[in-house]
Amino acid sequence: MDKKQTSPKLLQAEFPPAQEEQVPANPPSRKRHLDSDDDAEQQAKRARTTRPTSEPARLTRQNLARFNKMGKKKSSDPSDDSRSTKTKTTSTTSTGFADKARKNGILDPHGSRLAKNLEDIRQQQAKSRATASPPESVYNDYVDRVDRAGNESTIVVATSKRLLKEYPTNYPDAYNRAFTNLPKDAGFNNGLSAPQPDFIEGLEKEEYRPFPVDDYIPGAALYQDDPRSITLPQIAGEWKGPAGDMREARIQSAYDGAAMVHARNKALAYMGKEDPPGHASVTTFTTDGTNLNLFAHYAAPSEEDEGALEYHQSLVSTINLTGSYESFKEGRKHLRNAQDHARAQSYALKDQLKEHYKQQRGGGLHPVATGVPPLPVPGIESLNAYEDEGDYEVVEHQPVHQPTPPTSSKHRSGKTHAHHSHHSHSTPHSSKAPSSTHSSTHSSGGKRKALFSQSSHGSSAPVSKHRSYWKKDRETGQYYHVHSDGTVSWLDDEEDERD
Repeated sequence: MDKKQTSPKLLQAEFPPAQEEQVPANPPSRKRHLDSDDDAEQQAKRARTTRPTSEPARLTRQNLARFNKMGKKKSSDPSDDSRSTKTKTTSTTSTGFADKARKNGILDPHGSRLAKNLEDIRQQQAKSRATASPPESVYNDYVDRVDRAGNESTIVVATSKRLLKEYPTNYPDAYNRAFTNLPKDAGFNNGLSAPQPDFIEGLEKEEYRPFPVDDYIPGAALYQDDPRSITLPQIAGEWKGPAGDMREARIQSAYDGAAMVHARNKALAYMGKEDPPGHASVTTFTTDGTNLNLFAHYAAPSEEDEGALEYHQSLVSTINLTGSYESFKEGRKHLRNAQDHARAQSYALKDQLKEHYKQQRGGGLHPVATGVPPLPVPGIESLNAYEDEGDYEVVEHQPVHQPTPPTSSKHRSGKTHAHHSHHSHSTPHSSKAPSSTHSSTHSSGGKRKALFSQSSHGSSAPVSKHRSYWKKDRETGQYYHVHSDGTVSWLDDEEDERD
């Protein structure tokens, strides 16, 4: 074999002396590891798996090349922590979110004008609740969990269960879910990712049926392609962990509030309405488990930029939840009252939208206005329930107080002419309705059938159940009806003889 191949100097990479590997006193034969690339690869594998950690793998050219290749492969692994770490899209420190939000008219409490109904909101949130306060053991447990929490997610779980009120399933909540259905050209969100509050709750889109709320109010439903999407919510919340920046949470809540105010104003505008100027109806809160801050939100025209809107955020209250048992109860009460108020606002807005939609489609008309008579209530006879509705043609006008019956034979029991619309008859009496009128009565779904029909074995007074319509002439014993225009119709018994 060539001596050049067995020279020990060529078995090492050309590195400075300080980087050379220490050769063992009795090194094993290296001949078989230099016979081929495959043998070298086997050596590298053995070096990685069998050598003790204190003895590094031999730095040959071939091994070094393979190590470099392995390093590149690892750095491109999608599971690498540096690539898979997810942060909230509205982070104020990494994306310049605060500056972009301000340019879009989203103001913090220092730059906002106080809501005109701020004192009313404070009183509403501070009012006593009908339910009993939690025992002091709940407070002690709360403080212990907050103190032990090591990150934001733990804080959310530990505090939300003990602070927030839960409502029925038709008023759901959602955690850390982005508003995927928000229009990108709403103005307040220019250049920003979608709002993604840690907590939000509101009515489902299904509750607005039959009103297609998302067709008339873009962005009212928060989540795209979700028929159960939370729609037009009025409250949201942001959490921070033990080392979190509460100022960042405040800016994020201002963005959440702007999104809810924008949708609320669009819904009111659809009905031709608006909240009173400076009136706040939307609520947000921020907390790190220790401090709780509640805010009220509204929009107003900008005083600096004509035609633009500004979204104002007013601080309602700040409460230390862990300071004492009393302060814990106070903060819990304020937050739950804010939830109740937001829920009431949601239902009120939903009811107004549905009613407006109903009026727009049908004009708010009762079925009576379309020509359909009201259904009779059993046991109750209305005096004008069957007043003239155009089903009878009258050609003879007679005084109301002196009805003159036509010449006819005696009154007979049996079916009246209302049952024989398929016949065409001429009539010897000018007051009798023509057959065409009978046909229209019959084809109208039989709405007057019960008015006239009786069994052929019934009483000699075929309209005894509808005396409010037909009146009996005391002189002739025949029945007549006086219409609102003064004309008179007679119930002709000769029609019965043609059956």
